[in-house]
Amino acid sequence: MKKISVMIPCFNETENVIPISEAVVDTLEKELSNYDYELVFIDNASTDGTRDKLRMICSQNKKIKAIFNVTNFGQFNSPFHGMCQCTGDCVITMCCDFQDPVEMIPVFVKKWEEGHRIVSGVKTSSKESPLVYFLRTVYYKMIKKMSSVKMIEHFTGFGLYDKTFISLLRELDDPIPFIRGIVAEYGEGFNMVQVEYEQPKRRAGKTHNNFYTLYDAAMLSITSYTKVALRLATFFGLFCSFLSIIIALVYLILKLVDWYGFEAGSAPILVGVFLLGGIQLFFIGLTGEYILNINTRVINRPVVVEEERINFEEEK
Repeated sequence: MKKISVMIPCFNETENVIPISEAVVDTLEKELSNYDYELVFIDNASTDGTRDKLRMICSQNKKIKAIFNVTNFGQFNSPFHGMCQCTGDCVITMCCDFQDPVEMIPVFVKKWEEGHRIVSGVKTSSKESPLVYFLRTVYYKMIKKMSSVKMIEHFTGFGLYDKTFISLLRELDDPIPFIRGIVAEYGEGFNMVQVEYEQPKRRAGKTHNNFYTLYDAAMLSITSYTKVALRLATFFGLFCSFLSIIIALVYLILKLVDWYGFEAGSAPILVGVFLLGGIQLFFIGLTGEYILNINTRVINRPVVVEEERINFEEEK
């Protein structure tokens, strides 16, 4: 009997962990009863009682497992580690807040049985804020244009992954894995197929995404899978240098022929200095993001450090 693993990362989801576990188990047992299953939660150091509820859920069903991290390792490392700990013939990843529809699980499994070893869920629309959805669309299109691999628009990681792909993830030596980029890079070799869905609203609680987390996600994708930004900095730097030389020569000539006095010429020079200074600081910051990415990889810390596991001993 084939085994399906469903992996759900969570952080401060005390209102959602019980309903999502019930919905997933109900779907697996009723619609996919000819499969064995496991439901794996990986908790990113919740502080709102989520862990107490996970312990209760795990005590009631030994097929529900939990991993507790010692601290919050971020929105990418924790799910990646959780995927690598699953033991099923395929792994389905989804969010705890019901924005990844549970009813898509049988759809993914059907596509998997048809021979697709990666089934990617792609949002065609969303019931979230129209402005947020628009900004995400702009971001995805920008990354797709800039990236050296074929990035998938509106793909958040929600999907099904065959155990052969999970084996590849375990072999990767990357302390800051970006699953969206990894799927885009290797997906064709695993006969990837995209399945469209509409993203519903969050069931309960507040989203943990904010400007910092969204910025972190954007910078990770840019610094991991694009070269355009650095090359843009180089070309723009050359252009500004050339422009500065031209301006310097023009002002030198004007000064020599005394068309303008020193006071008349100082304002444009100051404007130019501040403009070029601002541009330089922007690209220095962008270059720093790449260096930070490199530094994190060179340090090579573990993806996640676990504090506790529940029900994994059943596999022995």
